[in-house]
Amino acid sequence: QVQLVESGGGLVQAGGSLRLSCAASGRTFSTYAMGWFRQAPGKEREFVAGISGSGGTTYSADSVKGRFTISKDNAKNTVYLQMNTLKPEDTAVYYCAISRSGYLMTTKNAYGYWGQGTQVTVSS
Repeated sequence: QVQLVESGGGLVQAGGSLRLSCAASGRTFSTYAMGWFRQAPGKEREFVAGISGSGGTTYSADSVKGRFTISKDNAKNTVYLQMNTLKPEDTAVYYCAISRSGYLMTTKNAYGYWGQGTQVTVSS
């Protein structure tokens, strides 16, 4: 059974940093792409960043490009999201997800398993 457990969320002032972690179990981690999504109150869940199974390809949404970095450690079955220069509009519940393939995808339906989410709140 696949399990994803996120951690690292919290309250931070604008301009600050946080690093989210997502520990995966139950699947050969290096085979599948991983992604981070977020959902703010009253809004749709949106893609933030993704990384291919090998870790060789990454992609970030325009809204976070240059500020957020996704990485993964296959030995630890963990994917990270380093978030710098945070803005109030980054406030959301952040979810990690594991893809149905090794290819990096940006759509929600490409991901088969989801974590429970971790709250990130950025104060102005």
